Amino acid sequence: MSWQERISIDSGILVGKPVIKGTRLSVEFIVGLLAQGWAQEQILENYPGIGREDIQACLHYALWMLEQEKIYPIPA
Repeated sequence: MSWQERISIDSGILVGKPVIKGTRLSVEFIVGLLAQGWAQEQILENYPGIGREDIQACLHYALWMLEQEKIYPIPA
């Protein structure tokens, strides 16, 4: 499974933030819950419209974004 199958970006939904397809739950929101210590089971209980694969897709999307980051050193 690739994140592209579960994550969509549409300027008409949440101002173009990446969301889980078919929802208004952003990748940022799901990753934020995980960062706050929520277990996947808690997220699934509180947001029954998504599945474990959706949470994994959010993490894969976040990883992909970090991999795309380019760092350019600034001479001192």
